[in-house]
Order: sequence, then structure tokens, then C-alpha cells
Amino acid sequence: MNKVYRNLEDLCQVLDSKRIPITANKRTPGPYPYYGANGVQDYINEYIFDDDLVLLAEDGGNFGSTDKPIAYRVSGKCWVNNHAHVLKPNNEINVDYLCYSLMFYNTGSLVNGATRKKLTQATMRTMRIPWVPIVEQIEIVDKLKKTAAIIDKKELILRRLDQLIKSRFIELFGDPVSNDKFWNLAILQDVTSKIGSGATPKGGKSSYQKEGIPFIRSMNVHDGVFLSKDLAYLSDKQAKQLENVIVKENDVLLNITGASVARSCIVPKTVIPARVNQHVSIIRCIPKYLNPEFLNKLFLHHRYKNLLLSLGEAGGATRQAITKSQLEKLQIILPPLTLQNEFADFVQQVDKSKYGEILNAL
Repeated sequence: MNKVYRNLEDLCQVLDSKRIPITANKRTPGPYPYYGANGVQDYINEYIFDDDLVLLAEDGGNFGSTDKPIAYRVSGKCWVNNHAHVLKPNNEINVDYLCYSLMFYNTGSLVNGATRKKLTQATMRTMRIPWVPIVEQIEIVDKLKKTAAIIDKKELILRRLDQLIKSRFIELFGDPVSNDKFWNLAILQDVTSKIGSGATPKGGKSSYQKEGIPFIRSMNVHDGVFLSKDLAYLSDKQAKQLENVIVKENDVLLNITGASVARSCIVPKTVIPARVNQHVSIIRCIPKYLNPEFLNKLFLHHRYKNLLLSLGEAGGATRQAITKSQLEKLQIILPPLTLQNEFADFVQQVDKSKYGEILNAL
């Protein structure tokens, strides 16, 4: 049976005309949520809606995101500004079903605007969503809610496991900035065999391939996690021009420029051999001095991350950046290697538990 699709305007009453924006300095604090494109912006003393509604971003929304929704459900007394469309479902569609249908809607061809994307009301009204009888909608919503509850539970477990690693680091090594356990200190260049970043091949994005030698960019490097999504690839010829920045097993990757400065992770084996661009630094530990797992978690410690961020802002720079010279001169605590290795073994065991939780969720 072919799917039935319905226009949004046929399933909802559009209440945009009732929206009223209030500038921050004119809002009086109160108990009612003041909503914008991406959720609660404030709490004020008045409300203009008191219903079960779906708010869909008009401008400034998370258009194109795969993890941040462009629509959300609200209920009860609230105020909505002019950055979110206000939709009241009719009796043919369940409010939660409507919300789920819109949360990650592909708006690529629908939004316009160079710097601030906008989904106009005229375009929004023509958006089409799959429609089934209300009883089936409720069954679908029930399954989605149960799945979401399982995901939330797994994410909570993963957060607690991450916290366990952080607690273990503090227990073993203390504060890495104040060095309250009085460990020996070392300069990073003395305990590493390589500190260096790469470059972007001529032609930039247009020169990337769908396969070949992996090319790591700052978007791939997150705190303790390597994301393969949007991983670029180079030809053998392009990769040869970057032979001085070949990524090897156990290399620590550190973002050194831009908004993601100071994010770090250990490179996964699955992308080796790889190259990096100029926004990512390779830090290769000398095994007899430094365990890469210890170094990565040191970088991620909130006190040490703040230190790295302060380096990026040093000298009144307009763009956050950590130079190679600054990295080479970084002072780090240097506990005994046996203790570093003990910590790395602990992290490995916790990571196995995390992997098990992910498999159980699939």
C-alpha cells in the first residue's frame, strides 16, 4: 500500500498571528516559559497560549542537524516569540505524532537565507508528512516513546561511566594543574616524538574523494571521541604531499584552532593510515615516558582544558589558536608509567562496558 502524505496546513491550525516577541529588557520574570526557535529562552509573568502545541523553528533553528530537532512539543501556559511557528493539531493528528514527524524534517530545499536560515510560513504550510489513522499514530508514538526511554537510560549509564573515569583520574593523579600530589613535571616536547599539524590540499573540499587515504579535520575530533561522520579522503598523490603528518596508532589528536580548540581524542585504528589538516595536531607519546590514554584524559580534565583554552586566547588573538611552540612548551605532570598504564587499563575496561551497553541498545 502506498503511503499517504498530507500537507501540514490541512492537519493543523497555524497560530503564528498570536505570537508576540518581547525584548529581554522588557520581560518581567515569572513562572511561564518564553519559547523561541530552539526551546525555552526565559520565564516571564504572562502567557498567550494554554494548549497542547507543536513549535516549529521559523528562523535560527537547527536546520540540517541530525541530533538537534527543529520542532518540539509544549503544553500548558506559555509565551512564544516570532522565531517559532505555532501549530495546533486538529482531530486528525496526534500532537506527539505531529512533533515526531517534524523534529528532523529535511528542510534543505525549503529554508532560505545566506547567514540565518528561515522557514517561511507559506513554505511551512506546504510541508508534507506521512499520515495514518489516529489509532495507528498513537501506536507509533507509544513505540517511539518506549525507544526514547531506553535511549535515555543508556545515555545516563554512559554518562556515569564517563564520570567514573574522571573520578578515577582524580583519585590517582589529583589536580593536573596545581599538582597537589607533587608528581614530577615534564615539558611536552621532551616526552613526545612528534608534535605537528598538517595542511589542506590545494582545491580544498572540492579535491576530497569518497574513498582513499582518510583526512582528519577538526570536525572529526571531539572530547574523547572520534567521529567518522564527514571524514574526508585524499588520493595517493595528495596524501604523499602530507607525508610529514601521517597518523599512527595511539596518536593523540588535539584541535588547535577555531571554536573546537582544545578538543582531543586518541585516533582509532580504523582510520590508520591517515593525514590531518592544519587545524589538528598530532601528539605522539614516547612509550617509556607517557601513556597516550593518560595524556588524552589529562587534556580533557576541566582544569587542564581551561589552561589550553587560555593559550588559545593569549596575546589578544581574534581567533582561538594554540601554536606548535605553545604545545611544545606545555608543562604536564608525569606520574610513574606503571600508574599511567594502570589507569589506561581501567579506561579500557570501562570502555568495554560502554561498548556492551551500546550493543544491548541495538
